[in-house]
Amino acid sequence: MRYPPAHKEATRRRILDAASQAFREQGVAETGVDEVMRRAGLTHGGFYSHFSDKSELVAEACASAFDAAVSNLERIAAAPTPAARARLLIDSYLGTRHRDNRGSGCLVVAVGADMARLRGAARTGYARGFARHLTRLGDALRLDPDPQRNRDRVTQLMSSLVGALLFARAIDDPRQSDAMLHSMRQHLREQYCGRAVPSEKSVPLHDFMRAF
Repeated sequence: MRYPPAHKEATRRRILDAASQAFREQGVAETGVDEVMRRAGLTHGGFYSHFSDKSELVAEACASAFDAAVSNLERIAAAPTPAARARLLIDSYLGTRHRDNRGSGCLVVAVGADMARLRGAARTGYARGFARHLTRLGDALRLDPDPQRNRDRVTQLMSSLVGALLFARAIDDPRQSDAMLHSMRQHLREQYCGRAVPSEKSVPLHDFMRAF
């Protein structure tokens, strides 16, 4: 049976969405094509109608995941001041819902370690998507009017966020993990928001899943 182009594109999108979630939850190395196609509700054989191999799938799934974060970055960009924009990112990234929902959270923290061990199209595609994502994040946060200083500050903030979330996910005691997230939120607020901030209960937190 010959399917219209729209059907093929919709099927491809299902595969990419399934792969993106599976890679975040299980890691790239631990996720096979069979698992991705099962999640997409498709058979293994149909995979090769859309992708030449797993490496191409990884590259495109990463690009798709980074593109999916654009709407969240637009919401951050709409905040009125650098302090408010940084606060929004810090509180949502280091929130317990983001920690507990790997499948719909930050791609960087979920698969970054895998990418350091890969080569070829997968590594190249991820690196290209991440560079574009970091530029978008800098444009959204606007922490400094000087472009180079802004990029440096955004890179430093993102590195701190990723490291803190990795630690929080690695701690098996929920209370200790919560305490670490709380401590890092406070520390990064002081560093990037430039002033004392109200208690967490007094500030509405935005839950940005598929974020950053």
